[in-house]
Amino acid sequence: MTGQSVLWIKSPLSSYTANNEDAANGILIQGDTILELVPEGHSPRHQYDRTFDASQHVLMPGLVNTHHHFYQTLTRACPPALNKKLFPWLQTLYPIWSQLTPEQHALATELAMVELLLSGCTTVSDHHYLFPETLTEGIDQQVEVARRLGMRATFTRGSMSLGQDQGGLPPESVVQSEDTIMNDSVRLIQAYHKKDDLIEIALAPCSPFSVTQDLMKSTAILAEEYDVNIHTHLAETEDENNFCLKMFGERPLDYLETVGWLHNKTWLAHGIHFNDDEIQRLGQARVGICHCPSSNMVLASGIARVKELKAAGVRVGLGVDGSASNDHSNLIQEVRQALCIQRLRYEADEFTHLDALNLATKGSAEVLNRPDIGQLSVGMKADLALYKLDEPRFSGSHDPLAALVLCGAHKADAVMVNGQWKVKQGIWLEGDITELMQKHTAAAKALFESAGY
Repeated sequence: MTGQSVLWIKSPLSSYTANNEDAANGILIQGDTILELVPEGHSPRHQYDRTFDASQHVLMPGLVNTHHHFYQTLTRACPPALNKKLFPWLQTLYPIWSQLTPEQHALATELAMVELLLSGCTTVSDHHYLFPETLTEGIDQQVEVARRLGMRATFTRGSMSLGQDQGGLPPESVVQSEDTIMNDSVRLIQAYHKKDDLIEIALAPCSPFSVTQDLMKSTAILAEEYDVNIHTHLAETEDENNFCLKMFGERPLDYLETVGWLHNKTWLAHGIHFNDDEIQRLGQARVGICHCPSSNMVLASGIARVKELKAAGVRVGLGVDGSASNDHSNLIQEVRQALCIQRLRYEADEFTHLDALNLATKGSAEVLNRPDIGQLSVGMKADLALYKLDEPRFSGSHDPLAALVLCGAHKADAVMVNGQWKVKQGIWLEGDITELMQKHTAAAKALFESAGY
């Protein structure tokens, strides 16, 4: 890195490093890496040739989203699916989603990623499991969009192989054969996994009620062969627990162990309905769980036991989940939601604003097995989010970091990914957000109409 320009993010109003290191006087960035943390009362030890005045900003690691469904941005606040529990909600939306075209999917992906970016999110993970005949290269599209935007991403090759005719939940029009799924999984890993600094591939059969046991087992074997992470929905609702008992004769976690998934390369979306013994087993295996507070509230699924999970050794992060069950892609808002929903389970001093911030930064990075992001520390990737407290909602606040969570921050003022500015003064620098929204809105209308509404 000798000779590269060095940027000093100087004198932030407040800083959160996610690791108790001192960056009170800012950080130095060289290339795509954090070069130095500048403690309170100190000047940089390294030479620098550029500065960014952060005196009005709260400085944080870029947020990390560990579960989403980008395509669902096209069915937000969808009338036929309103006010339904998970299973009927899915059964209502499957026929609409089955009409998804490549053009619509590309717009949904870009809109979701830019929306996340504007909230301070620098690393995204999307669980795309919908592959109707019209959309066989959905992951390839997502990789192209991520590279164009310059965002870090883990794209999971999702799948559904258990249709209604076999006792599953999805219609036959959106399921694929196991051979098709496995062959495409190999292709995607070989084409994209860690081929650059930004993109990772993981494998993600959708859920116990939409894939076969054989596919779960085959996926685990393939993932071990290629050393990639695996992901699925699990223990989201009591209906799912009952489905597993009826279909497989065992609870979801027993099912997970039966198919070879109980290990530290696995992360699960939701993880709400585990009993005490199951939580200990998850921790012993170092399984990861993505907490999705807004989705869990909207669908009335329940409240994840975050403190018990973390105490047991489970890696716990945060995700916005699909925009059709949230209905937004805003990760800094999800931090506040996590604080509020956990306060319904625990006492006020048992889950703090710092605990909520940790979920979205270091915790989420651990869930994705990414030791190079989620913290402000020397050698980490230069992924940053900076927030101003200049809106009425923050007026009168005293602790800037607490205000970010408690007063409800909803947008970042500046965002850097891999050492490159992507947002400044709250504006996406590399595209026209108004034009993107217009195209996305038209695509959403066309998808709804194509399903007969």
